[in-house]
Amino acid sequence: MSNPPFAFTLQNADSGTNARAGLFQTPHGTVQTPAFMPVGTHATVKGLTVEQLKALGAQVVLANTYHLYLRPGSSLIARAGGLHKFMNWDRSILTDSGGFQIFSLANTVKIDDEGVAFQSIIDGSRHRWSPEENMRIQNELGADIVMQLDQCPPYPAEHGFVATAVRRSADWAGRCRRAQTNPQQALFAIVQGGLYDDLRAQSIQRLLETDGQGRPFEGFAIGGYSVGEDHRLMLEGLAPVAAALPAGRPRYLMGVGNPTSLVRAVALGVDLFDCVLPTRTARMGSAFSSQGRLNLRNARFANDLGPLDPECGCPCCQSYSRAYLRYLIMSREILASVLLSIHNLYYLTNLMQVLRSQIMANQLSGFIKEWEKAPACKDY
Repeated sequence: MSNPPFAFTLQNADSGTNARAGLFQTPHGTVQTPAFMPVGTHATVKGLTVEQLKALGAQVVLANTYHLYLRPGSSLIARAGGLHKFMNWDRSILTDSGGFQIFSLANTVKIDDEGVAFQSIIDGSRHRWSPEENMRIQNELGADIVMQLDQCPPYPAEHGFVATAVRRSADWAGRCRRAQTNPQQALFAIVQGGLYDDLRAQSIQRLLETDGQGRPFEGFAIGGYSVGEDHRLMLEGLAPVAAALPAGRPRYLMGVGNPTSLVRAVALGVDLFDCVLPTRTARMGSAFSSQGRLNLRNARFANDLGPLDPECGCPCCQSYSRAYLRYLIMSREILASVLLSIHNLYYLTNLMQVLRSQIMANQLSGFIKEWEKAPACKDY
């Protein structure tokens, strides 16, 4: 393949909300949006095979540049033919730049306008990344979608600190674009600004100025949310951010994965999502359901021979009872986290498909009204 298009086609804009249904073409397939992307930090979605992921309807899998750079190393993955061959996944892949992982380890990080120096969580070795070096590493990994190196400020943070992160991230976006040499990769810029509306607007303006310099970004991500703030505050700030981004490019809200926040963010015009929540909560014995979140460790499930979620069509719900799942959890059997991960990822993937169909039919606002009254909406 040479010079593949990264086209985003808007199929329908819902008449009662700001939601969109679209198609995003990548070298490894066309992604139907809105879509939830399972997180495979270490080039694997924990506990699941690629065959299981495909059966669940996963279109894009995430991998993390920071972790793969440290182990096994991007050069080894490049020699293997890139992440697709290394992990045996022939659909689309997105690599996070690793910026969030680096900046979440603030006590081991030194940052300046040129880049970031950090200490390995594996062996304590010291490393330094510039935006250019980060692009080189992501090029070796070979994902379809790559993220710019950015500075993700914590929550809460002073206005001045966040303003510096906004300026620095915008500068780095331009440097990442200029350093990018692989036409097989779509580069997404990242909006920062915390909960400061003025800084979010400033971030968007800076990125759009860079976007207008001849090589537009293929998409825009919205970062710096879901880092400790109340989700109500996130959604209030998200509305004007999503509305200000170009209509002709995908919008990706990073790190958000609880069902109700997904429904509300889709209504605001977001197209792509990722989060470790479905697999992490599965490993803790918790499941999404049409009745809200279920903690299968609860004794009330010990003798419940009904399906995990009677309204779900996933392999877990079709074949196993709540009592059996609880027994596996309490026995610390690996199969418990596998089955619950299958269910949780299916639940979110199916939810996105339902939202997409509602958008195509211009019926999303009615669906949301019913969702807000349903048990599925509680606990999120």
